[in-house]
Amino acid sequence: MTQNNHYTAILAERSAVPTMLCGHCHSILSRARVFRNQGDNEQNIECGVLALCSADDCGALNCCDDALARIDNAERLFDIAC
Repeated sequence: MTQNNHYTAILAERSAVPTMLCGHCHSILSRARVFRNQGDNEQNIECGVLALCSADDCGALNCCDDALARIDNAERLFDIAC
């Protein structure tokens, strides 16, 4: 992956299920496109968990660290999702 602009994912407010939104277009970030920033997926940004927006005209790279920090037991939720 080449150098991209990245955004900060947003945790949706008043959602019954923890839902992260793209920091660029505010579309829902799919759990299938959330990954740890390590190994073959490592990007050159300081962020532990990244997500790619799947919206047709977006595709933004989002840092999810701040959004995940606001979820109770986010590490467990992330492990289930991945």
